[in-house]
Amino acid sequence: MNYPSRVITIAGSAAGGSAGIQADLKTFQELDIYGMSVVTAIVGRHPETNKNVHPQTIEAIEAQFATAIQQVGTDGLKTGMLFSKEVIETIADLIHDSSIENIVVDPVMVGKLDSKLLEDDAIEALKKSLIPLATIITPNIPEASFLLDGRIINSVEALKQAAIDLSSLGTKYVLVKGGRLEGPAVDVLYDGETITTFTAPRIDTVNTSGAGCTYSAAIVAYLSKGKSVIEAVHLAKSFVTTAIEHGFSYTEKVGPTYHAAERKYGETYKIIVEKDN
Repeated sequence: MNYPSRVITIAGSAAGGSAGIQADLKTFQELDIYGMSVVTAIVGRHPETNKNVHPQTIEAIEAQFATAIQQVGTDGLKTGMLFSKEVIETIADLIHDSSIENIVVDPVMVGKLDSKLLEDDAIEALKKSLIPLATIITPNIPEASFLLDGRIINSVEALKQAAIDLSSLGTKYVLVKGGRLEGPAVDVLYDGETITTFTAPRIDTVNTSGAGCTYSAAIVAYLSKGKSVIEAVHLAKSFVTTAIEHGFSYTEKVGPTYHAAERKYGETYKIIVEKDN
């Protein structure tokens, strides 16, 4: 039997099902990946206390990781919301000791509704401990700005410079996502030498909850199947763009991307891929 590739996601559990662990596992299933999870925190707002993030213990995180590695093994790993310095340093140690390839670090810092998902002292730990272990990091504009000490990023040229500068943190590849700019949805990939842009049409919708998680999950899924980083980003951007186009909401709140859209509707987006001379 030809078994599916295996991927671990280390992230927060999103009670609404649109982001975090839930979005990652839905993406893995759609892309024929055997998904496993390490829950770092439960994200759900308590109706009386308004507490939004409920962290798991380090012991629980270590136990989940050990179980996945020992019972199944892995062909890839992605990180999402890690929340605290202690969790980031723990995850970095676990990865370092496990010799895992195909590591995608999505530096989740702020939720779709501006809920804070990373403590202040954790940003330096992310830079020093985890990012240097990554095959690729996938910050959006606010996250790239945080990592670059508040730099303003308001154009495609600024995206390119941000990708170049973020590569100094030690990751092999940097993908800076330009979804918050006006015009077409342009993302910039830098491999230490060459800039590659990936352009898709902008979808006019507010239902984009979980889009970043889905994108990075699709990238690690394709990497675990043996695709190159450029191929993985290309295919993942098509997947997430289709999911965004068919996003929906059950309520008046911002709704999720639709992970099954590519399979259900048989659609894929043509992504324009261009390398800088």
